[in-house]
Amino acid sequence: MRLNKYLAECGIASRRACDKIIEEKRVKVNGKVCGLGTEIDENSDHVTVDGKKVGRVNKFDYYIMNKPKGCVCTVKDDKDRKTVMDYLPPMSARVFPVGRLDYDSEGLLIFTNDGDLANRLTHPRNEVPKTYLVKIEGEVDDKLLDKVRLGVEIDGRMTKKCTIKLIARTHEFTKIHITITEGRNREVRKMFESIGKNVEFLKRIKIGDLSLSGLDRGETRKLTLDEINYLKNV
Repeated sequence: MRLNKYLAECGIASRRACDKIIEEKRVKVNGKVCGLGTEIDENSDHVTVDGKKVGRVNKFDYYIMNKPKGCVCTVKDDKDRKTVMDYLPPMSARVFPVGRLDYDSEGLLIFTNDGDLANRLTHPRNEVPKTYLVKIEGEVDDKLLDKVRLGVEIDGRMTKKCTIKLIARTHEFTKIHITITEGRNREVRKMFESIGKNVEFLKRIKIGDLSLSGLDRGETRKLTLDEINYLKNV
């Protein structure tokens, strides 16, 4: 089995996040630091992360959070900033955040120790739709919105087509709902930067049809069985 897949199934992080952990040389197999693409025998190899032995999770847990601004989507932060883990209820299971919302963004965030689900929700090939409420500085006319809808170039690559619904428009600001199917770093902000516009506020309000369901900022609850099954099939 690939090392990143095994780590994900042990509830360490999503497969892509596990790749980063491996690249950071935090993972050892039988006492030796291993690289990307390492194959292991889960029945005989001894695997550690940060010096601690890891093993398969016996029970998966799933949470939904309304992430507030001013915290990062990591389990630990090397700059000692507040992380989303600080908002989880006491005595909650060992879980990790699925995907990212940047420090200045807020909204729907899922936590789990189910590596397969995390991979399903974050891998670009699955095109899981994610919807955001966005407030943009100044007036954004229909021509510019159409340009973003069709795809713009960020970081040297074109974005996929997206859906935009206009909510409000004045000389001071424009509010929209935007639905994208990629998960690139700071993608929505960069999309509008590419047309010379600054995003003042960004909140993820949906993953597929799953919404925040009235959660206040910083609040967390367990997902229902119906919600879990939905995310596994979205």
